[in-house]
Amino acid sequence: MTSRLIKKMLDDWEQRSTHVKEQVSTKVVLNKTDLIKVEALAETYKLPAGDLLANIISTALLQIEEQMPYVAGDKVIRVEEGNPIYEDVGRTPDYMAAKAKLETKQ
Repeated sequence: MTSRLIKKMLDDWEQRSTHVKEQVSTKVVLNKTDLIKVEALAETYKLPAGDLLANIISTALLQIEEQMPYVAGDKVIRVEEGNPIYEDVGRTPDYMAAKAKLETKQ
């Protein structure tokens, strides 16, 4: 049992270490009402406000990516199970290209 606890602890440390390496600092401007909400959540959950805010932003960005609408164009880019799949002419392709470009700069 002890070895499992040690393994879990080491895994947790590894995950935290990796997470910390990926963190960057940036300035965020909030309105006063939102800052109060963040600080109240931080106090409620006994977490640093910066960590809580980073988690909120990360979660919101994942949701935005999931909800970006697919806008079918006229061009068929492939056929799946006999059904044509049309090129996305919405904002998603531009977003994905910008994200890929920025990731290569990092």
